[in-house]
Amino acid sequence: MATRKAPENRPTLSFLSKAKINTMEADQLLTKKDLELFKQELFEFIRHQHQNENPAPGEWLRSKEVRTMLKISPGTLQNLRINGTIKFNKIGGAIYYSKDEITRLLSSGL
Repeated sequence: MATRKAPENRPTLSFLSKAKINTMEADQLLTKKDLELFKQELFEFIRHQHQNENPAPGEWLRSKEVRTMLKISPGTLQNLRINGTIKFNKIGGAIYYSKDEITRLLSSGL
């Protein structure tokens, strides 16, 4: 099978000498298969962590629900998060609060 020559206007990897390529160790190269395997392992790890740490979906409240329950402003809720009075989880851009935590705050007379 004849090899094709790259067109003149197309960049080539001729700047890499064969000596450089030959000195690279096989364990330093990542293949697409390696990355796919890593992705699968990472997803499994995240899924496992998510299942073990988070309560059922019905036990989480969004910020608006918490503000309504506690009758507070968005700024006050932010201050409660900052000073550690209220625990929360941030997933993406959304902040979630444990319903048990909010109930505890209500019973403590916040």
